[in-house]
Amino acid sequence: MDLGLKGLNALVTGGTKGIGRAIAQTLAAEGVNVALCARNAEEVAATAAELSAGGTKVIGSVVDVGDGAALAKWVADAGATLGGIDIVVANVSALAIAGDEAAWQRGFDVDMMGTVRLVNAAMPMLEKSKSAAIVTISSVSGREIDFAAGPYGAFKAAIVHYTQGLAYQLASKNIRANSVSPGNTYFPGGVWTQIEQGNPAFFKEALGMNPMGRMATPQEIANAAVFLCSPAASFVTGTNLVVDGGLTKGVQL
Repeated sequence: MDLGLKGLNALVTGGTKGIGRAIAQTLAAEGVNVALCARNAEEVAATAAELSAGGTKVIGSVVDVGDGAALAKWVADAGATLGGIDIVVANVSALAIAGDEAAWQRGFDVDMMGTVRLVNAAMPMLEKSKSAAIVTISSVSGREIDFAAGPYGAFKAAIVHYTQGLAYQLASKNIRANSVSPGNTYFPGGVWTQIEQGNPAFFKEALGMNPMGRMATPQEIANAAVFLCSPAASFVTGTNLVVDGGLTKGVQL
């Protein structure tokens, strides 16, 4: 299937590792010009260089999405460099699991407001696009109470609500908005590899809860996100696409 993405311009936050990197890489492979950001300068430069080798324009910037002014400047600069913005992927998470006030504040600044500010900054350019799409990365922890209940789960749930509100509000402007809720996703350097090494008993317990007997790969999540970004999903808006291998048991209404 031709997703119709070639020549479009995309922003991806947290584009150097895991799901964000897989999304940026898949978009670039589909012919999309990509602006990605993350906090580690070395990883940003290396990722941008690697992904641009395919022939599309890929630019990387060092940005902490919890810094509203820096995030807005990045969006403006990236849009100017790319010549517009068609796709916005809000992927970054603070992974705030602890229940202290600092964790709640970081989760709010990064997960929630990082998403809201990204969309707000990109909106003037999205309104000029004929293929505008917003994809936010939530989590199954926003659907069910699990070990990540607290700031992480609460803000992931809020992101789904926010995104579905956007879909309704922006439909008349032909701007689509959808979220993806990944299940447990395993990749080198990710949270699950850290748990596997630091708390093998808990890792074994968590792995056993996955009906398919394994966790997702970042590419499997990226495939879903990139489809929602694409003109091939032109009549899909306001959905929360759960990609979890059957992990969650609740019925999504």
